[in-house]
Amino acid sequence: MAMVLYGYDASVFNSLQGSDNWLNWFGLDSKKDAYLIGLVNTAYTIGAIVAGFFIGGPTADFLGRRWGIGIGCFVTIIATFMQTFAPYRALGCFIAGRVLVGLGQGIALTAGPVYIGEMAPPHIRGYIMAFWQLFYSVGSFIAYWINYACAKRRQSLGEWDWKMVVIFQILVPAIIIVLLPWQPETPRWHIQRRGDIDAAKACLKKIRDSEEEVESELIAIREAIEYEKEISSVGYVALFREPSVRKRLVLAFILNIGQQLTGQGTLNSYSTAIYKKVWPSTDTINLINALNATFGIIFTLNAVWTADRFGRRWLLLVGAIGMAISMLIVSLVGLLTPTGLDGTKSHPVGIAIVFGLFLFIFFYKPSWGATTWIWTSEVFSMNVRAQAVGMCSQMQNVANTIFQQFFPLFLQNTGLKCLFFFMAMNVVLAAYVYFFIPETRQIPLEDMDELFGDKNHTAKGAQLLGIASPHGETIDLDERQIR
Repeated sequence: MAMVLYGYDASVFNSLQGSDNWLNWFGLDSKKDAYLIGLVNTAYTIGAIVAGFFIGGPTADFLGRRWGIGIGCFVTIIATFMQTFAPYRALGCFIAGRVLVGLGQGIALTAGPVYIGEMAPPHIRGYIMAFWQLFYSVGSFIAYWINYACAKRRQSLGEWDWKMVVIFQILVPAIIIVLLPWQPETPRWHIQRRGDIDAAKACLKKIRDSEEEVESELIAIREAIEYEKEISSVGYVALFREPSVRKRLVLAFILNIGQQLTGQGTLNSYSTAIYKKVWPSTDTINLINALNATFGIIFTLNAVWTADRFGRRWLLLVGAIGMAISMLIVSLVGLLTPTGLDGTKSHPVGIAIVFGLFLFIFFYKPSWGATTWIWTSEVFSMNVRAQAVGMCSQMQNVANTIFQQFFPLFLQNTGLKCLFFFMAMNVVLAAYVYFFIPETRQIPLEDMDELFGDKNHTAKGAQLLGIASPHGETIDLDERQIR
């Protein structure tokens, strides 16, 4: 559900850009104020970056994963009212609301993937985490169809054509806050923060099939945490002190930056501006955006059955190559076809370009959309997991913030030729995955350290606890996993 909120929030601004009522309310001109409009969008990512780097991790560690999600949702509700009821021409109030939405999202999106990763069994962890990205698509789907419905009634709604889109942001966080008390906290947090083995065991009994699974996983968690307490720093210090963790942090940083350099972040925020280079009708553009979000749900489902069957590396490689081909198609079609006097393309050319961008989404959603989150949430040790996931996930926003400062001008000056840049970046990302990203499919979280050249924390922890543990053996890693 937290990802539904993220998908909705991330799609709201793209929807607003197509509303003349929104532009008029804040005294903006889509051409003259391109930089200022980019700044309004960037305000969201500033809040998310601050929360992801400095607030989300400590909140999830000290208060719990559930509290992290709940606090993020509460902040988002406050921010929604600020944006919806921003006074006439008070752009500063709207921007402040955007910053707060980012802050709430940064807190919730740190705790969310950690919660899922710690609750899911290893053999279906990729399957469950794939739904994380799927629900992003659901949020985007809701936002674009609400916008499409409001845009069709723009005359009668007036400024509420955009306010309606914004205020619906409160729906999902309100549902999450109501449901959270019935969700268990993760067993790993119970043991690490409170040393409460009974609470951890009670939680595991709710989510595992047999008593044997419960006892086995409970021992593994205790072993890993005991060893980390003995030799490791905790939180932000450990991220940079331990070579194995530093290596994982750098790999995940680049992977999350790469997710935005595929072109998805920019397309999600500026697809309306891109389609205006092709289609003259705002109604047509709103419909295309809504259909894009609809197909995004279908395409993301591919990750559900492929992440644990073929692995993370396979998905990332195929996705990057497919996205590069898609961007090449769109760029060539845009470059080699004539442009009309009104600055748009002919109908058949427009259909070809939309097909190419939909093909891009087909490759992106199950790969760099879902798998980046899966890989990031599962590679870190318990003592640094919340901080690391928060920082890594916000590298997406760091990259997005920097790039979106100049993309509107880039698009304005070069047209669809700007998509050649994303084609080249996807080729580079495919090479990066091939040479540097190891496979993590079906490896237990407590055994992940050995994959990156560290000691097996469960084996060392078993010695400290004096337990003859089945987790004490060295895990068998094939050549693809340590490449």
